[in-house]
Amino acid sequence: NTIKNLKDVVSELKSEKSIKSYTLRVTTFGMLSSVSNVTTVLVFGIDSETEKNISQIDKVITQGKFLDKKNKNALLIGEKLAEMLDVGLGDRIVLTVAQAKTGELSQELFRVSGIFKFNVKTMDAQTAFINLDKSKKLLGTGENVHEIAFKFNNLSDIDDPVLNIWERYSLYGNEALPWKKLLPGIEAAISMSSFTTFIIGILLFAVVALVVMNTLFMSLYERMQEFAILRAIGTRPFRMASMILVETGVLCTISIITGLICGLALTMAASAIGIDYTGMELGSLTFREPIRPVITFRQITLFPFFICIFTLLAAILPAFNAARFNLADAMKQKD
Repeated sequence: NTIKNLKDVVSELKSEKSIKSYTLRVTTFGMLSSVSNVTTVLVFGIDSETEKNISQIDKVITQGKFLDKKNKNALLIGEKLAEMLDVGLGDRIVLTVAQAKTGELSQELFRVSGIFKFNVKTMDAQTAFINLDKSKKLLGTGENVHEIAFKFNNLSDIDDPVLNIWERYSLYGNEALPWKKLLPGIEAAISMSSFTTFIIGILLFAVVALVVMNTLFMSLYERMQEFAILRAIGTRPFRMASMILVETGVLCTISIITGLICGLALTMAASAIGIDYTGMELGSLTFREPIRPVITFRQITLFPFFICIFTLLAAILPAFNAARFNLADAMKQKD
């Protein structure tokens, strides 16, 4: 199953303003044989020049160097695969594949030019990369390729209905899919993360409200005599309730300002240093770089707004009690 009307598709991709870069790939299963061992692998034929703009293969080379078009028989393998075959840089390996049209076995001698480490078990133990032109010749696909990977200029373009990318390139019998459908586990994890953040936010806001309510009640009962005097000199119940609400507003404002300052400072520090999750795997993908948090406008506007709402709601009951408390009982509490 190769790309139909490849020349037309590539021509359209070149003129597509929303697409930053693209690369052609050939994919097949094969068998690698060394002097010590034999194993099956997933072989990718890649263009060493354009692949750098799409993936990070060139950045995970731990030994040797990346593929070079001049060295047509160069081969990249993972560290686990190198250990399994007991080979190192410069060692010879025989790759055997079945040709696309006839199914006949085709063999070629390669030399290990580089060893990579993705920190993904399947990639490091069952994957090899060779030059695109050599893979075409080895498989007998002519000028055809199995897949085209491309990258947008903007992340939002992936779901832009105006561009109509996926429908336009799913022609001629081809199938164009975004990463969300190719890697549904990652999309589900992101959606779950957003939902989890929402639930945790509700719980935190509820805790804040309860703490504020408890603080206001403690303040109310400790100053019962003061409120009794205010009521005795003619302060109206509405004024009493307003005092509690104003105190709550001041407490909320000071807390938000303090929280924003601390939050911005910690986020800027974490963004500069990075949170190291390198090597951790999620949905067949591995974190290769530290995570660097960023501040969004929503974080400094929406979240403080909800804090104010929850805090004022929590102050309603203490304010109601302050407006309705019995003056005689308050005077008795003084004794």
